[in-house]
Amino acid sequence: MPRKTPTKTNRKAVKSVGKTAAPAEPCGVTIRNAVAIVTMNRPDVHNAFDETLIARLTGIFTALDDDPDVRAVVLLGAGRSFCAGADLNWMRRMAAFDHAENLADANALATMLRTLYALSKPTIARVHGAAFGGGVGLVAACDIAIAAQDTVFALSEARLGIIPATISPYVMEAIGARQARRYFLTGERFTAAEAFRIGLLHDIVPLAELDERVNEMLGALMIAGPAAQLECKALIRGVAHRPIDADLLTGTALHIADVRASPEGKEGVAAFLEKRKPAWMPADDGGKTS
Repeated sequence: MPRKTPTKTNRKAVKSVGKTAAPAEPCGVTIRNAVAIVTMNRPDVHNAFDETLIARLTGIFTALDDDPDVRAVVLLGAGRSFCAGADLNWMRRMAAFDHAENLADANALATMLRTLYALSKPTIARVHGAAFGGGVGLVAACDIAIAAQDTVFALSEARLGIIPATISPYVMEAIGARQARRYFLTGERFTAAEAFRIGLLHDIVPLAELDERVNEMLGALMIAGPAAQLECKALIRGVAHRPIDADLLTGTALHIADVRASPEGKEGVAAFLEKRKPAWMPADDGGKTS
């Protein structure tokens, strides 16, 4: 099992599953200790997607991206599963769509996934139960993915005669083309241990320890500078899959020069040299939850 990352800052933002969204809402958000907890709240259908949930998630992610009081985002599912992919009733409606309606529907899902992937602050997927189809896309679109050991995964679209198109950029970035060749084509189910092995997950723990592990990761995230984290995400997108040539070297040098000269960069270096906490670090509250 992957080792836990120790941290002195472990403010418990995640308390329990299924208590953050009102019953009438397909998705809800609660902000606690500068962490936004986004809960997919359709437990009767294992948090499967429909057009309403997709629109709600897009709106929430957009709002959180603009909220200066939010340092990190945790995405989770209420009930027994994280997300079972497409809702059956939604699929029945889509079966009657013409090409233009199908295209608009697919674009809505693609926009939601892109909004999550491009969020300017760290994102964590808290995964349990089942993550199928689009649910795997959500996991892959998050920066960090932590799952319970008994979680089951599947990229099952081909078994339905369709393809995992809108989620493919994020899933392939996570697991690579070689593993995608297997799991896209077979649609077979696989375990959390296999998801960890192929790169979809960063950590796996017993279900009883899942919230604790997520909170530990949040503690580690809170130690880092928020502006630096934003720039790290931009750096990854700008460097990944590019040849190491003169343009790349020049670009990375310019990037670090800009960040070093920024207010947060200066504060971070000064705090290190003066052996004090930087201004962005939360006050030590002994791990109590506000």
